[in-house]
Amino acid sequence: MYTRAPYASHPDQSRGRRHSEPPPGNRSQFQRDRDRIIHAKAFRRLEYKTQVFINHEGDWFRTRLTHSLEVAQIARVIARSLHLDEDLTEAISLAHDLGHTPFGHAGQEELNACMRDLAPEVGGFEHNLQSLRVVDELEERYPAFNGLNLCFETREGILKHCSLNNARKLGDVGQRFIDRKQPALEAQLANLADEIAYNNHDIDDGIRSGLITLEQLLEVPIFHEHFLAVRGKWPALPEHRAISETIRQMINTLITDVTRTTLRNLETSKPDSADAVRECPPLVAFSAEIRAQADELKRFLLQHLYRHYKVMRMTSKARRIVRELFTGFLDEPILLPPRFRCDGHHQQARAIADYIASMTDRYAMLEHRRLFLIDERF
Repeated sequence: MYTRAPYASHPDQSRGRRHSEPPPGNRSQFQRDRDRIIHAKAFRRLEYKTQVFINHEGDWFRTRLTHSLEVAQIARVIARSLHLDEDLTEAISLAHDLGHTPFGHAGQEELNACMRDLAPEVGGFEHNLQSLRVVDELEERYPAFNGLNLCFETREGILKHCSLNNARKLGDVGQRFIDRKQPALEAQLANLADEIAYNNHDIDDGIRSGLITLEQLLEVPIFHEHFLAVRGKWPALPEHRAISETIRQMINTLITDVTRTTLRNLETSKPDSADAVRECPPLVAFSAEIRAQADELKRFLLQHLYRHYKVMRMTSKARRIVRELFTGFLDEPILLPPRFRCDGHHQQARAIADYIASMTDRYAMLEHRRLFLIDERF
């Protein structure tokens, strides 16, 4: 049993659930949330959703599911060092991408464009808001309510970004965006652990794919520094193992820096409760030096990996699939499965967005073939 600090979120002091339920008998409220997320259909579908590379491009590339597990591992390590609630941290980390579309950010951006172009009254598409919608409404598992009926603190952490217009519609969970307050430390930590995971693990996938090279990475100071240290200690290590060890040591450096910097921030601000944390400036953070190095790594990945012409070719195809699915369904709702057909343009556009966002990469490609190709197999 671990000890939570006064500034941590405490399951017995949760702001509660949207629908009243008897307390769990053999686990905490936040453990219950974590378990519900793991058993959700949306969580299982993450196995076949893009992180950077489309699922069928290789079995060893990361997916949204493996990414979410890696985020949870990193976040939980730091949470234990900071004496936060580990179960809440893990629940938020595992759920943070539940609303992501197929084809990664390309799918999200195109679905947002479709909603703004063809259904502007709905307000676009935000994947964080969609993640909240999944756990609040779209999961159908329990007889007494829609969604997973998670605690306020878990829902707050899932909604890490939100427009003011949407925040005004969300009640208590959206109020912090209006008041410009911070979420609990567990939510702040899950957000930064997400960055640590995708920056460093995208290096690994980029190298494996052949789209970025060791020579290019050695131009990035944080990688160069750690790679030289690895080579100095193990000069005969094969290159692929040296790169893996470099990434491991980079992650350790970032985890250590976040822990030390956050502890210093907590000592300065001295919050004595989870509610007091919400009144403080952001507390979970990198030091200025490491923040600059992490930002430089992000710029490198944007230029050399995410905008690589081979990735952009797949991005272009993905955008076309999403737009053609959306417009096809909106023009002829009879093509939709019955449960996604609605009366009214607004409701129908929203249901189509829910349907497309729920798709895995391969299901979206299959559904696109079913709609637009004449093929006796479909």
